[in-house]
Order: sequence, then C-alpha cells, then structure tokens
Amino acid sequence: MQLYKKFLVKPEFDSLDDFLQNFEIKIPDNFNFSYDVIDEYARLEPDKIALVWVDDQGEHIDFTYAVLKEKTDATASYFQTQGIGRGDKVMLILKRRYEFWFACLALHKIGAVAIPATHLLTDKDIIYRCDAATIKAIVCVGEETVLHAIEKAMPACPSVEKTISTGPLVPSGWGNFHQGIDEAPAFVKPELPSENDDLLFLYFTSGTTGNPKMVAHDYTYPLAHIITASFWHNVEEDGRHLTVADTGWAKAVWGKMYGQMMAGCSVFVYDHQKFVPAEMLSVIAKYKVTSFCAPPTIFRFLIREDFSSYDLSALKYCTTAGEALNPQVYETFYERTGLLLMEAFGQTETTVQLGTFPWMQPKPGSMGIPSPAYNISLVKPDDTVCEDGEQGQIVIHVGDKPPVGLFKGYYRDEALTKKAWHDGIYYTGDIAWRDEDGYYWFVGRTDDVIKSSGYRIGPFEVESALMTHPAVVECAVTGVPDEVRGQVVKATVVLGQGYTASDELALEIQDHVKKVTAPYKYPRIVEFVEALPKTISGKIRRVEIREKGK
Repeated sequence: MQLYKKFLVKPEFDSLDDFLQNFEIKIPDNFNFSYDVIDEYARLEPDKIALVWVDDQGEHIDFTYAVLKEKTDATASYFQTQGIGRGDKVMLILKRRYEFWFACLALHKIGAVAIPATHLLTDKDIIYRCDAATIKAIVCVGEETVLHAIEKAMPACPSVEKTISTGPLVPSGWGNFHQGIDEAPAFVKPELPSENDDLLFLYFTSGTTGNPKMVAHDYTYPLAHIITASFWHNVEEDGRHLTVADTGWAKAVWGKMYGQMMAGCSVFVYDHQKFVPAEMLSVIAKYKVTSFCAPPTIFRFLIREDFSSYDLSALKYCTTAGEALNPQVYETFYERTGLLLMEAFGQTETTVQLGTFPWMQPKPGSMGIPSPAYNISLVKPDDTVCEDGEQGQIVIHVGDKPPVGLFKGYYRDEALTKKAWHDGIYYTGDIAWRDEDGYYWFVGRTDDVIKSSGYRIGPFEVESALMTHPAVVECAVTGVPDEVRGQVVKATVVLGQGYTASDELALEIQDHVKKVTAPYKYPRIVEFVEALPKTISGKIRRVEIREKGK
C-alpha cells in the first residue's frame, strides 16, 4: 500500500507531461503525519517494515509500523509527563540513532515543534539557538562531547526546563529517555493535537550575515515530500531507501521519513561514525538497498572503490543533490553500475524545487526542471524574466496561496522574511541559467553561502570564530572549488602586530576554529594578507578574493 496516493487529486501519472500538468496535493483538515500515515499503516498493515536501522558495529533492528506506533505513543506520553505540549520547542540532537524517529514523530503527536540539530554544535551555538527559539527541552544522544556542550550552555539557557539523554551516559538531573518511555502511562491523544498552520519544524540555516536564521515549516510540510520520494528518489513499495544525511539537517526528513513512508518504502538508516566508502558499499549490498541518495562528494569517493567486490543487484535508482555533479563522476558511476544519477535542487525553505524526474534523461551537472509543486522562473535584478541562456535568480511565484512545502517564513524575523518573500514572490537567493530544453544549471549563491561536502556554511559564522583568535585582526571567508568536497572553506587573514605568517600559525588558527565552532566549518586553507580588498563603504569584496584564488 502506498498511502501517498490518497493525498493526490490524481494518484497515477503515465508521462512527464501528465505529471507536470496534473500533480496536485489534496490537503486534509488538521493533517498530522504521525496519525494519518504512521498510525494508519499500523492499522492497515501492522507488519509492514517502516524503518530498518543498522550501525557500523553490526547491530540491526527492523521496526514495523505496529512497533513504531507503540514506541511513538510511549515517547509522546513520556514527553507529556515532562510538561511538553502543543507549541513547545524541543531540540533534537540525535545523530542517526533510531530515537530520532521516536522523538520526532512523538512531538508531532502532541503538536510540539521539533528543532533538529547537529551533534557538532558548541555551547555557544546551543545558547544562541535556545535563546532565539525559546527552546523548552533538549533530547540528545548520551555521548560525552554532546552532553558536555549542553551542560556548559545551560546556565545561559533559562528557557530550557528539561534535558533528556538517550544514554549510555545520563547525567544526574537529566531525564532518561528509554526509562521514561518504558515507564510512561498509556498515551492519551490530545483533543486537537495540531492544526495545519501550526509550527512543525524550525531549522537553523546559515547565511552570510548575522547568525543562522530559523526556517519555519507547518504541519502540511510532509505532504510536499511526496514528490521528493515518489517522483525524484523514485522509491519502490517495500523497497529500502538510504539517504546519506545526519538528522540535524533538513535533508534527513527529505530522505529518511516523510515521502518514503508515504510511498510504502522502508527507510533504511546506516548509523555510522565515519564515512568509509567501502563500508557504505558493503552495507548497500548486504541489506539490499533499492534506492540511494547522497551528495556528489559521496559518489566521488564511492567510484574509487572496486565495485566488482559488491553485489549491487538490488540497487535500482540513485539520486544526488547539494552541489553540482561532475560529469566524470556521473559517467564513471554509470559505467560501474548501469545506473543514472538523477539530480535535484531545493532548500531548507522548500522541498524539491527543480528535479530530474523518472521520465527524463539526466544532463550531468543540471538540476533538472521545475517541480510541479512550484511556479518557478528566473529573474534578473530588475525582476524581468530571463530568456534561455541568461543568468538570473531562481524565484517561486507564490501569489495569494503559498504552495505546500514552502516555508512559513523566518521565525521571529519579519524583516528578513519580507526581504526574501514579497510582492507574491519568494526569492531563493540562488543564481542559475536555463538551457533550450528547459533544464536549469546552478551558478552560485547571491549571499556567498559555502557548500562543502553537503554542508551549508555561512562565512559570518566562521569569521566570528576566527576573530576570537588573538592573532587575527581582520578576516574574510570564501569558498574555493575542490574536486572532492565541491568547495572548501578558505580564510583570508590579516594578522595583528607581533604575529608572523607561518604554517604553524595557520594550523593553530585552524585548530582554534574547530574548538570555537562546529569542526566542519574550519578553514582548510588559510591565506595571510596585508589588507583585505574593500568597497568604498568599507565592505569586504569577497568576489575579488574568490577571483584572485582561481
């Protein structure tokens, strides 16, 4: 059974034109994914596999929908005993642990707001998020580094009333997640758990200026991922879909929950501490993964392996997003597997905006064509529409009725929301051009966000960390093209008096940034200069730095 079909005006499509012209979502009143999909499958097909979880130590657990309903009910009840209810904000720092699905779906059941976060956050990152969103509770993995960062932050986080650990470490005064759900009373569904325009998710996403902004999605958001899973990932019923993504990022719910489950496909989770290409291929082969999605960086590493050592016969479909795909990677992967890599583009603020859909022949490096969920065009700075071949900003024409999947706005920042979304148009901030066949090709961000190995890194965050080192007087952070990672972070640094440029100092600055902010943000390249290029008004000309570095 594929429940997504009940939410479409037309449940089947026989061509690309049919799909583009007739795709339309039926939005139920008070849609709640946990009740309308998880519990519905538990009622209709209780033994259907919802989640397959394996880790890099060899542990393997299959969760049926009956079990998932039982666990999410118990988790919801436990959260209620902790005073968490409709509208409360709960940060989830759960890596790829199966507890993420218990907690996230339980929060949906009680109408609370989930705030997924990476385990790489420092105490300062946590303090900012707790203050910005008025977070009431934090649920995290019981690992020393994560617990330490949270405990260090707590004195500056007065809104946080509960801290809950999944173990193995559970500090004194913390809630014990597993003990809590084991001892929770029978779950009583709230009379009105949620309404469609209630907040479902808040995602913190990076920009070039200021701190990360909060992207708000409502309870209808999961429905928009019907396209993600069924018409981009092209998952099959009772198959196994693996998307490589940590649950701290929006990409996780793109590929690890909503659309896949609505399509009747098992979500396959590989919980690993470190990406090892050979081990990834081994897991795909051993557990007969049928569809696979990962950023191009992952595929760049995979094609270096000996594919003849793995039985990949179960693998039927592969997709990629997050950065432009190198044609050589595309061709090599096709030669090794016979599978085409189907690209797409979207943002934390949306779902799939542009995609290469099943009826299409992919063009390596192209993001594909506009999704029928959004009315998309390219516009020049003066808002005139671009012709084929002209570069312009990708925009979504919203009109009076926002499409399903488009964010509600930047939470608690009306000015920023109006800057990006005004006069019936949402401006994505991404530049592209369109070829004569209607395929879109990515050019770059208008706001200089760096995309490295699938991560979005805001220069301001790295610059703020750099400036806390005593040797740094001034700095600018830019992205540099990299064959493996897409881009790497480069820091252009002006040193203070008494400091001399050296490899040793560069390494010291890199280590410092790793400690001050999330380690993945550190600059892999450190360049020392006498002065930074600036505009007449004193703004740093990052474009000049990038051009010089080519």
